[in-house]
Amino acid sequence: MKRHTFAVALAALTLSTPSMAGPIERACLNASNGTRAVCSCIQQVADMTLRGGDQRKAARFFADPDAAQEIRISKRDSDSAFWQRYRNFGNTAEAYCKG
Repeated sequence: MKRHTFAVALAALTLSTPSMAGPIERACLNASNGTRAVCSCIQQVADMTLRGGDQRKAARFFADPDAAQEIRISKRDSDSAFWQRYRNFGNTAEAYCKG
């Protein structure tokens, strides 16, 4: 009985702890305009389409949208490559999560 109770408590803690969420989900939730379900869906798409470093970079856009513009207009090849991956993520998230 104690093991079952512990397992249930651990599962509830895992599902409800924002620190267990990915960087996109945390940023989405902190932006206060996303529901947990939508932010979780967006994170799932990020997990499918973006590497970890790309996710962390993209998560910053929630708090600083100007950073996205700077990346978008940058002449650096690495920024252009990231922007293509980010656009793919955005288009996929829109299609997958619009509900």
